[in-house]
Amino acid sequence: MKFRLIAASLSFALPLSACATTPETDPLPATVVVAFDRDSVTPLIVEGIADRETGRPVEANDPVRIASISKLIMALATLRLVDEGKINLDADVSDYLGWEVRSPNFPDAKVTLAQLLMHKSGLRDRAGYVIPLGENLEEKLAERKAWYADAPPGDAPFEYANLGSPVVATALEAATGERYDVIVERTVFSPLGAAGCLNWTRCGEEQLARAVVLYRDSGEVARDNADGLPPNCTIPVAEDFECNLEDYVPGTNASIFSPQGGVRIGMVDLAKIGQEYLKSVNDNFLSEDTTTDLFFSIFEKHEDQDFFCSYGLALQAIDNSNGRCQDNLFPDGRIRIGHAGEAYGLRSGLWMDVRAGTGIAYFTTAVPPRQSAEDEGGFDPREIALMERAQALLAQQSDD
Repeated sequence: MKFRLIAASLSFALPLSACATTPETDPLPATVVVAFDRDSVTPLIVEGIADRETGRPVEANDPVRIASISKLIMALATLRLVDEGKINLDADVSDYLGWEVRSPNFPDAKVTLAQLLMHKSGLRDRAGYVIPLGENLEEKLAERKAWYADAPPGDAPFEYANLGSPVVATALEAATGERYDVIVERTVFSPLGAAGCLNWTRCGEEQLARAVVLYRDSGEVARDNADGLPPNCTIPVAEDFECNLEDYVPGTNASIFSPQGGVRIGMVDLAKIGQEYLKSVNDNFLSEDTTTDLFFSIFEKHEDQDFFCSYGLALQAIDNSNGRCQDNLFPDGRIRIGHAGEAYGLRSGLWMDVRAGTGIAYFTTAVPPRQSAEDEGGFDPREIALMERAQALLAQQSDD
């Protein structure tokens, strides 16, 4: 299917004065939805204000912090290194790091990259998961509250944990001698022709000028205004420690690149990554073996989960046909694979219908926070409404 441009940005037609914030009206939150198939990428919805300070309207490929979709990109980088022969998904991650990664309660059970990517390592976020430059990843993993206490890695129940991502990224660094942001650029962004970066460390001036500022629903700046962009410090740094990557040693603490959520990329470029899930192994991005490992991993079912009911190597499957899971983003009941993102007032998603050969990449900003602990998991009403708009536009295009 070839998509055409259906909905242009509402903001493009507005003068700057009409876009700026006024006491009487809130600006339209920055929102972008693009549709793609195996061969083309087309914006569907592009609206709102990327920077309320300047009144700059968002454009279709403006880079934005995509939150946990970053984990999907991390998985692709990992599998590319598997194909390079640099790492093994089932090896003890300690072998790469040079120090022992062990649950304090199960010191004889190894921790693997596969377990970490699938959130089955026993790690949990109760000890926190941001380890700034100047602090120690090994010390963080030595904390008992960072681990599930009642079962060893591999047998521990699924628990979505951001802390696993810095461990994966640091292991990739140790195995290659490269910084994590360089690894992702070399193995994912550059081969797919996508412009992206982690925590702004390798984004160019043109990308920085188009950064989408993240706002909370209150209007408060959450991330990525001018104060959060280069030449200011863009990585987490310990108190009284210099913000300087020149002396950083790969394989020590890749948490500074926020592998769990710190990718900045535009939706058109994110769709290029999504297209790889729609193509055959003949394009040589991943080998047949690693492609099989990736897709078969999502057959792992988690009966006790309301949202992550099917989750594999940083790859989620959603399907609301049985009504059991809180994954009613699309009403058609078709199985889609991808990943959701949520942080700093942003909701985002990259979802592929492999059988149909189509996909959607989107983000929207200034989304209200969850209202209660029982509200964990699932999609926000604004996301659902946004996908309804997108599907209606696609149906209209099909009828024309």
